[in-house]
Amino acid sequence: MADASPRDGADEHPVRVDGLARPLRRLAGLSPLTVDVGLGTVFGLVVAVEAVRGPTVGAAFGVLAALTLVLAGCLVVRRRFPLAALVVGTAALVAESFLHVMTVLSPLATLVLAYAVGQYATPARARWGPPVIIVAVVGVFAGTPGLAYTNPADLVSILLVWLMVWGLGYSTARRREEQERARRALECQVVAEERVRVSRELHDVVGHTVSLLVVQAGAARLTLDRDPAMARSLLEGMERVGRSTLADLDRVLGALRSDPTELRDAPAPPAPGLASLPELVTRFAESGVDVRLRLDPALRLPRDLELSTYRIVQEALTNTLKHAAPCSATVVVERVNGSVVVEVSDSGPGVGPTERRGRGLVGIAERVSMSGGVLEHGNADSGGFRLRALLPVP
Repeated sequence: MADASPRDGADEHPVRVDGLARPLRRLAGLSPLTVDVGLGTVFGLVVAVEAVRGPTVGAAFGVLAALTLVLAGCLVVRRRFPLAALVVGTAALVAESFLHVMTVLSPLATLVLAYAVGQYATPARARWGPPVIIVAVVGVFAGTPGLAYTNPADLVSILLVWLMVWGLGYSTARRREEQERARRALECQVVAEERVRVSRELHDVVGHTVSLLVVQAGAARLTLDRDPAMARSLLEGMERVGRSTLADLDRVLGALRSDPTELRDAPAPPAPGLASLPELVTRFAESGVDVRLRLDPALRLPRDLELSTYRIVQEALTNTLKHAAPCSATVVVERVNGSVVVEVSDSGPGVGPTERRGRGLVGIAERVSMSGGVLEHGNADSGGFRLRALLPVP
């Protein structure tokens, strides 16, 4: 006697599921036209079988065959011409009723056409569905057995069923349109947010670089004759800043490239973060701002928050270089409880009461807001300008 184990029975179930799933996947992969042609063909064949087995003979059989072909054709074209298919199909159904050759399947075919009008027609055309349905149902009852012998409850119930089927198709189409509008609105919002992000990145990168290059170029010009070695050092610093900026621009503009294979095959340089802050401070030290950096070496942040921290420090020091240099500055990046604190203060003249916020502070405020943080800035009690951002760490 062969041994039987639970595993033997367990192995059969996935096979049965896979055997059922394969035909379903094939059916789901069929084109709508193939499905419609198949539906019309099956409808015609079933009606033909019913007519052969029934009492329909002679000329009545020919009339039924012709009207059945009309209904089958309406089923085939119902997606492309839904309202026309419903009008022609219901006319064929009413003709069958008056000629006393109507089959049980003919009303079912027109129910499918009623649903198709609600789902596939435009809203304006779909609203013609209920009047056509009312005329069709009344016409069917007028033909057989005649309105005088019709039970009003049967007429109303059949009419309600047809209208409910049309309403189901109409509500499905409107819900799908609403979902499509929501998807497009979300895409537009994502595109707008991406444009704002790219413009902010470009402002930070270009503004920072131009400020450094202008200051270093001016210093190199002044020292070119009396201290060539210093001028050479300044020019080398400008070259390093330029190369670093090109890498930054390549990363920022990489998302705007039109060729997706280029993005996949040539990855952009990594975004700057906390590890890039010492190099950033060195750039400003070469441009007349004596910067001291206090950074916890054990601090770890998410990549997007690291980039925001770097950009906040970069923009704050750029503002210091523009409005307060030569001076000293202090950068503090530390974690306090569940947030990271970014503080940049300088020993410059501060801000006058009538001075307005520039684009740099506006950009910093936007970054802090997007991170869900709080920004404070203004003249410090001990003199100079102080900026403090509190960014929550997820």
